[in-house]
Amino acid sequence: MATSSIGPGFLTQTSVFTVQLGAAFAFAILLSILVDIAIQLNVWRVLGISGLRANELGNRVLPGLGWFLAVLVFIGGVVFNIGNIAGTGLGFNAMFGLDPKIGGAISAAIAIFVFLSKRAGVALDRIVVALGAIMILLMLYVAIVSQPPVGEALKQTVLPAEVDFLVITTLIGGTVGGYITFAGVHRLIDSGNSGVANLKSISNSSIMGIVVIGIMRVLLFLAVLGVVSTGVALSQDNTAADAFYQAAGEFGLRAFGLVLWAAGLSSVIGASYTSVSFITTQQTPARTRNLLTVAFIAVCTVLYLLLGQAPQTLLIFAGAFNGLILPIGFAVVLWAAWRRPDLLHGYKYPTWLIVIGAIVLLITIYMGARSLTGLAQLWA
Repeated sequence: MATSSIGPGFLTQTSVFTVQLGAAFAFAILLSILVDIAIQLNVWRVLGISGLRANELGNRVLPGLGWFLAVLVFIGGVVFNIGNIAGTGLGFNAMFGLDPKIGGAISAAIAIFVFLSKRAGVALDRIVVALGAIMILLMLYVAIVSQPPVGEALKQTVLPAEVDFLVITTLIGGTVGGYITFAGVHRLIDSGNSGVANLKSISNSSIMGIVVIGIMRVLLFLAVLGVVSTGVALSQDNTAADAFYQAAGEFGLRAFGLVLWAAGLSSVIGASYTSVSFITTQQTPARTRNLLTVAFIAVCTVLYLLLGQAPQTLLIFAGAFNGLILPIGFAVVLWAAWRRPDLLHGYKYPTWLIVIGAIVLLITIYMGARSLTGLAQLWA
């Protein structure tokens, strides 16, 4: 789940918003992490104990509701996957100076090949882990050498000079919005690691994923903040790559491009798998799911090539869009926890989790409503 979240959208959104808000972005990061934990802890616990995917749970709560949710998440998955493909294009551009559209098309073809080949998929998992470690080290290095104003960032974590609801909604949408928060727990369910017996590991995994994402977000924020605080004007087309270039030179640019491409490729596969899991059930034959996933990647690639939007714009729009549909899926999960104990196999759901979840649900609805105008302006 953490690997899927730390993709092109994550890197691009964090960099762009750091340039936009400066040290005040620290408050948005803190609030988004707290909301993310509350959402993911509830979603993973309910689905993990029930052993049901989100669409299956929705249909148990109200016939047809699960499929309605599936349509929304699927559409959000399409939008996000277009952004993921755009991100791989940005990675190719940072590494080789290649046109992002060409790089995106090549990456989509590789994703299809990797998905169809089980051996290649295992190899990719191992490579992504190694590249993830490189990414952490690179971000830590740049965060140190760029010498960010840490004191100011700490101050604005609690006393922000500016609060932007679209930014916060986008961060939440890019971390636990749309398909993302369901990605890890759907894999747990499909692999048989569900039920009350696995509650501890389900809860620990859900929190650890958000913690890892939070650490990565803070490191990238500090790295970019250190660069922009010197007065350097970063590129508007590929802000994250330019920040690493300004801080670590040519090596920083090429290494960032490699990690961005790998993160994009793994996110394409993860988004495709989870989106298709919403329009199928656990009884759907594996071959059918495979063919649908390949088709999903192909369609998203064609849409990316036809839309003509700048890759960076697509990545930010994708997170904001998923943040808007988040309250619907979260409301279904909370209702099941509150009113349908039969779906949790007799497990008594903690009242404090429902209360916290309800508060966060209201917050996400409010922020989503406030960010609608900004989202429309962004796409325009």
